Amino acid sequence: MITKQPKPKKCKNPACGISFVPQRFGQAVCSPKCALATVEVQKVKEQKSLALAGRREIQVRKEKLKSRADHLKDTQIAFNAWVRARDAELPCVSCGRHHQGKYDAGHYRTVGSNPALRFEPKNCHRQCSPCNTRLSGNIVNYRIELVKRIGAEEVEWLEGPHEAKKYTVDELKAMTADYRAKTKELKRAAA
Repeated sequence: MITKQPKPKKCKNPACGISFVPQRFGQAVCSPKCALATVEVQKVKEQKSLALAGRREIQVRKEKLKSRADHLKDTQIAFNAWVRARDAELPCVSCGRHHQGKYDAGHYRTVGSNPALRFEPKNCHRQCSPCNTRLSGNIVNYRIELVKRIGAEEVEWLEGPHEAKKYTVDELKAMTADYRAKTKELKRAAA
């Protein structure tokens, strides 16, 4: 009876990698030393995958613990990032200057006075931090520029009464995802 000689294999130990002829069925390494080394590499891989699974599980649990207010904050952060990306080439809406400082997403009608317009794109524009924080929005100059940008009719609509909006958690999650996608698209187009 003629037995077939096994074909040479490459050692599975990443540090070794030499070619060898297996002496047993399923042999993947050239020596016991390489076998021990691959066991250590495998343990490290398993620990990493367990840690990753643990982090994912923690993220899922944290997401379940989030309140409506937490989701509202997430949506506001995503909306503000989108406004800054949308108006990236425009100067500050209040003072009309370009500078190297920090920019905010400044609301014409503040969130506190008119929460219904919190996520209204016409109500929020890129504004330098000094105008937004130190000058309380520099509202007179903001209105003048806003009339130029969106028109007097739209500004009057913003200043008019608005019905309060109560967003559900699912609506907030959808808005957050939408604004993040829009921001990503704007940044991709700018690059």
